[in-house]
Amino acid sequence: MISPVLKVRDLCVERSGRLVVEDVSFDLNPESETAVVGPNGAGKTTLVAAVLGLLNRSSGDVEILGCPLACNGDLPPEIRSQIAYVPQSLALQGHFPLTVSEFVGFGFDSPGPRLPWRQRERRSAAVRHALERTDCNDLSYRLLSELSGGQLKRVMLSFCVVRPRRLLVLDEAQAGLDVSSNERFQHLLLELRRQEGWTVLQVSHDLDMVRRSSDQVLGLNRRVCCLGPPDHTLTQEHLTELYGPNIVPYRHHCRG
Repeated sequence: MISPVLKVRDLCVERSGRLVVEDVSFDLNPESETAVVGPNGAGKTTLVAAVLGLLNRSSGDVEILGCPLACNGDLPPEIRSQIAYVPQSLALQGHFPLTVSEFVGFGFDSPGPRLPWRQRERRSAAVRHALERTDCNDLSYRLLSELSGGQLKRVMLSFCVVRPRRLLVLDEAQAGLDVSSNERFQHLLLELRRQEGWTVLQVSHDLDMVRRSSDQVLGLNRRVCCLGPPDHTLTQEHLTELYGPNIVPYRHHCRG
């Protein structure tokens, strides 16, 4: 029997005295991709934050790689290190004095001036390899605050791939990207997912991308409205339930 990478049962989250996520349950099987879709204000980002332990849940259970997530969000370091997270954006204030290489290095370990020489060498090699795999080697010495939206999202993937991970969580990672940058990011994400064997939980508004790349879709509007394969969940009936009667499904037309 396959053990889920992520197991969520009866999850409820309350914010400002209001229940914004109610009785949500689902599993993520190894090396699968699950997309969370729904209208603005449906609780998608809250769900992700609660699953990662970034936000306290009111009730319910979360289990990651067989380990229960404590009510305060704590996980053993050996489990936490196998999770990577790409948020909608990074809040970089002004001329943030952190280079791309330094940022990606934080994904490998906690740096310090007294690290043994061999550890520093392993760290540097891992950072170089991660930047090469995400086509970011020319950005190594650039400051994070100088990057375009597309460059920053690829650097975030470098952070994720600098060491082995099991679970990758993305919260509208394509937000703010133009069409070209989004296509490049999604192609890179798919390639890395296959190479790394990642299990992916991704919040997205791009229903066509979800239809093409996801194994499972969770339609959320505070509660789970639908859960299953894209062909089962992304029907006109379910989309109307999620978004209302004015939803117009759109498909990208691929050239070639």
